[in-house]
This record gives sequence, C-alpha cells and structure tokens, in this order.
Amino acid sequence: MRHTRLPARAALPAAAFALAVLAAAPATAQKTSTEAIEEYRQMLADGNPAELFEAKGEDLWKQKRGPKNASLEQCDLGKGPGVVRGAFVELPRWFADTGRVQDLESRLVTCMERLQGFDGAAIAKTPFGRGEMANVTALATWVAAESKGQRFNLPQAHPQERAFYEAGKRIFFMRGGTHDFSCASCHGEAGKRIRLQDLPELTKNPGDGVGFAAWPAYRVSNGQMWSMQLRLNDCFRQQRFPYPEFGSDALTALSTYLGVNAKGAKSAAPAIKR
Repeated sequence: MRHTRLPARAALPAAAFALAVLAAAPATAQKTSTEAIEEYRQMLADGNPAELFEAKGEDLWKQKRGPKNASLEQCDLGKGPGVVRGAFVELPRWFADTGRVQDLESRLVTCMERLQGFDGAAIAKTPFGRGEMANVTALATWVAAESKGQRFNLPQAHPQERAFYEAGKRIFFMRGGTHDFSCASCHGEAGKRIRLQDLPELTKNPGDGVGFAAWPAYRVSNGQMWSMQLRLNDCFRQQRFPYPEFGSDALTALSTYLGVNAKGAKSAAPAIKR
C-alpha cells in the first residue's frame, strides 16, 4: 500500500476560541465537556465554512473542464445521469459500467475521467487538498449537501455489495500497526471518549448518525475540508498503519460497512468538526 501525505495542519483563531470557551466555563457550571463542545459547534454551524466548498463543488459540477471541455452534469452517481439529490445516502454501491463497488469520491473521479477526459490515475495519486484532488473534495461536499437530512439506505442487493460489507466489517475489527489498534478500539462500544469528546459506536444500526453520516466535514482545528476517504486515512495514521491508496477496495469496503450500519440515520454532511 502507498503512503499518502496528509495535509499540514495550521492553527486557526477559531480553534483557540474553542479552547477559550471551554476554559472560561465556571467550575460550578452544570454543562458537561461534551455539552460545551456541542454548544460551540452550534455556534459555528450557521457560518460553517463548508458552505464555501459546497459552492465551489456546484460550480465545478456545471463547469465545462478538462481535455473534453465537458461538465459533470451527466455523471451517474447511482440514480441516473445527472441525478444528485439522494445519491449520497446510497453510496457506496455497485456500478455496472465499472464492474466495481464505488464510494462517492472514486465515482466522481470515474466521471471526471470519462466525461471530462482527466487522468483518473493521476488524480488518485495527488495528495489530499491539492490540485484536482481538492476539486474532488469540493464536489463531494456539494453532492453530500444535496442529500442533507435524508436517511441512509445503502443498497445490498448485489453480491459484491454484500461482499464489501463483510470485508469492511473484517477491516473494522482488524488490529494492526505499532499500537495494535483497530477501528473498533475507538468505535466498537459505547461510552468511550477522546479529547473531551464522546466517540460514536459505529457497529450498530442506526447508531452511526454522528460518524459516517457527518462526513465530508470542515475541520476547525486545521481549517481544512476533509472528505470521508481522508478521515479514514487519518484513522489508519493513528493506528500507525500504512494508508490505503485513494479509491482502494479497502476504503470502499470500510465505508460500505459503516454506511450500511448507518441505515435510517439522517445525513448531517457536510458537518463541522473540532
């Protein structure tokens, strides 16, 4: 597996403000740290910078680009050419034209390659946050926003969709890296916390509404828009485990497992995170 460089982190005034809000809370306050962080998120929600990425993504969808000077308006995300609303909450899914189960990001790259003439392999090798990969994140943010509030219902009719679910389940519980961690180490049971925040349990249905259902999301701590694939790569980083390649079956399988477990949960993406 190839190591993918994650974008460098940069401190933001908003992150410092968050710490100040928590530090300024009276010792006698009745709010828990989790409640205080959630209140902070709500304060920022009306001005979520993800809206800027949504606008960019919508413009990229309609703009004629690439060697073929074409738009993405005929891209099929699973509900027919050009249909965006409702697509996000049914991905990953099987696509007959590629013969693969694909998540949103890898499917967007397929459309960019076939409709616009971009080099899909070159995009996949581009670090997150740069060049056309940054455009993929913006497109994914807009597509996700078009289904905000809809309930997840990933298809499992095709044998490959079911196989990817089972593979994703095995990856979720697979321990590895120098710390011998797995996804389940943090998200396999209720009642766990990290950095003052509750960790969602992602193994139950539909107990994933604040996990899989919230990405792409804007990360206040580093001022960056994170796609789902980048979020999963960061989990592998924390395991001290090699990153899967962009669009790999491993990432798609893990997303399938999380997405199926999120059945019935309302999409909150694009959300805002610490």
